[in-house]
Amino acid sequence: MNKDKMRKLAGDQLLESDRFRVVRLLEKCRDGVTRSKDIIEHPGSVAIVPFVDDDQVCLIDVFRPAVGRTLIEIPAGTLDRVESLPAAAARELREETGYQAAALESLGELWMSPGILHEKMHLFVAKGLKSGSQSLEPNERIEPRVVRWSEAIAMCHDGLIEDAKTIAAIFLADRWLRS
Repeated sequence: MNKDKMRKLAGDQLLESDRFRVVRLLEKCRDGVTRSKDIIEHPGSVAIVPFVDDDQVCLIDVFRPAVGRTLIEIPAGTLDRVESLPAAAARELREETGYQAAALESLGELWMSPGILHEKMHLFVAKGLKSGSQSLEPNERIEPRVVRWSEAIAMCHDGLIEDAKTIAAIFLADRWLRS
């Protein structure tokens, strides 16, 4: 990770890991009192809605230690090296699903959990996919899952997809498809 790029918040560093750091900020409140606020500073990320064809999308089943189970998500990853946002999206898509995209289009960006986390996620749609092999990190447990687009939308509404970035990206991509 380019740690110099990540350091945006001025405050006392409490912890630094390979992927993020925790910073204590001082903020002046409405009542005039200054209070501390601990913020997780993250270099940012990309997430991809990969269309296998006009009617199918590739989701992933990924084990998440933080919640202790497997969630259904879209491919995503941390901006942990110097590369363009589309290059990062293409790399993450290839690593997690094996697919390579002929075209990537931006869906926009969003703050992940701005009450505590300084992480901006950049969303993409991938089209013209060519299959290949995954290239997972040793600690990753990811299985691709190809579903019909209508099923992905229904999975968001039915609560089968619980991951916020995935729900937001699928709904944004649905609006993108209709425009």
